[in-house]
Amino acid sequence: MTDRELLPSATEAHLRAPDSARLAEATAVFALLADATRLHVLWLLARDESDVGTLADRCGASRTAVSQHLAKLRLAGLVESRREGRHVHYRLTDGHLRRLVLEALSHADHRVTGKAPHD
Repeated sequence: MTDRELLPSATEAHLRAPDSARLAEATAVFALLADATRLHVLWLLARDESDVGTLADRCGASRTAVSQHLAKLRLAGLVESRREGRHVHYRLTDGHLRRLVLEALSHADHRVTGKAPHD
């Protein structure tokens, strides 16, 4: 038996039955997604990194509100920041979150437009 046969694929590794720690972590992520401004900010960051001012302009929220949302997301480890001169740029930390945000909003699009769901 080869090493490859002994190790589950990345997909299989993520499909094991969730334990209480994984359920709690997923619940915490969904709780963070349960705010329209925060979800909008994450959708914008799923497309490209950005600074607070640009995010605030694009989602129609105040800089203060966006900064507070970004602080929560950073504390939760969902976004990272990097400083460039006087500007701080934010980005998503991983592809799982990016896909989760995009899928949630794609699902919402189907619900709003009445388009049939698909896999």
